[in-house]
Amino acid sequence: MQINVANRLPRTTDNACQLLFLFADGRLKGAARKIDKESDGQLKALYANGDFKGEKAETLLLHAMPGTTASRILLVGLGERKTFSANVWRASSKAASKAVLATPATQLISDSLNTISDETLSAADLAEQLACDLINSAYVFDLHPRRDTPSSPALEECVLSVDRSQLEETATAVQRGTSTATGMHLTRDLGNLAPNICTPSYLAERAEALATEHASLTTTIVDEEAMEAMGMGAFLAVSRGSQQAGKLIVMEHQGQKRAGKPIVLVGKGVTFDTGGISIKPSESMDEMKYDMCGAASVFGVMHAVASLQLPLNVIGIVAAAENMPDGNAARPGDVVTSLSGQSIEILNTDAEGRLVLCDALTYAERFKPDTVIDMATLTGACIIALGHVASAVLGNHQETIDALVAAGERSGDRCWSLPLWDDYQTQLDSNFADMANIGGRPAGTITAACFLSRFATQFNWAHLDIAGIAWTSGKDKGASGRPVPLLMNYLFNRLD
Repeated sequence: MQINVANRLPRTTDNACQLLFLFADGRLKGAARKIDKESDGQLKALYANGDFKGEKAETLLLHAMPGTTASRILLVGLGERKTFSANVWRASSKAASKAVLATPATQLISDSLNTISDETLSAADLAEQLACDLINSAYVFDLHPRRDTPSSPALEECVLSVDRSQLEETATAVQRGTSTATGMHLTRDLGNLAPNICTPSYLAERAEALATEHASLTTTIVDEEAMEAMGMGAFLAVSRGSQQAGKLIVMEHQGQKRAGKPIVLVGKGVTFDTGGISIKPSESMDEMKYDMCGAASVFGVMHAVASLQLPLNVIGIVAAAENMPDGNAARPGDVVTSLSGQSIEILNTDAEGRLVLCDALTYAERFKPDTVIDMATLTGACIIALGHVASAVLGNHQETIDALVAAGERSGDRCWSLPLWDDYQTQLDSNFADMANIGGRPAGTITAACFLSRFATQFNWAHLDIAGIAWTSGKDKGASGRPVPLLMNYLFNRLD
């Protein structure tokens, strides 16, 4: 789908839908006023008769309306003008995207961004969200062979008209929204792939393909033999139970000519998690293919960053392994030595994500990073605490935590800060090693972050627990593409 920005609507349209965002007060501006006038007040009549109230995310599809060359018009409500906000806009933008993609329209046109922008939400802000929603809503997973291949939406082009003075800013915003959504598509594809396809080796191949696609990217693959030589005993304790060899995947985007301290993103990439010897219940175990959504998010962000050629140095590290319970698997009670030299008593082999991540965090030290952000579907306790709305964020650098929370508010891909007090560290005490890999049921999300904090002492670090938001269960099961919008907005804010 191509999204273009212009200073006027196209004069001719072919199988188009015109998008009108309207407030509940019924005041019509721009194209809406023209259409109402030429249709003898049909839009105002819809308000008067109660057929359209302009409520948040309300939609109504109309056909053959005078005053437009489009064959259909989609009305989308924004609620009360005085309560209009970024949250309202996100809801209405998503509703509009879903509704228009359900039509056979191949073109979408709109000048509504001019008429609803204000001092808090510019036309560029509105366009960035709408572009992201349109492309993300058009996502179709088609990477598995099926007799009935899912059909893609018909929409091919969108033209957003804004004032001439806002053209450049809005075009940049649309590029950002488009690239964010494209990154989400890659994240969702990798998450949704069957675990017999999306193995650590497959992820390594995709990383190398990404480097071929983008000149700014270079990819390095660290295999198990190299890990053994380096002393990555925590990582190898997870991967050794599987016939699929583990991979540490490093993708580097050189966005600045001068070597600057990079932002490093680390993703948990457990491509399937049985729990190992501490095996999981069989119910819904198929969803454990999503235990690599942190890694998938790193892929999505690196793709978006390289597509936009962001002038930042960004490194993505993916700790890819499969957690299986064969005769070579780690046992509860085993003691392993991590890359940092710290020893770990493995009390539960289903707390494997922190084992692959801790060695990846130590590996990140070699890049002398400005900031390190890891993301992982790490704890069920995070779902109990925050449900399926927000990620948890914890770390050792308050400025980074605050920046992530702010980026979450702006993108709608929210995160919420939890404490990382030393009081919780004692739950990881071990009689036989420097630490245990679990701290019991109380404060499970926090003690998991406490564990990781012991490997993040050399840099500014934040941890995102995305267990509740990385995928959706039930009838609409599938990867969500989060937290790519959160991370992209964090990077945009670093630039702006």
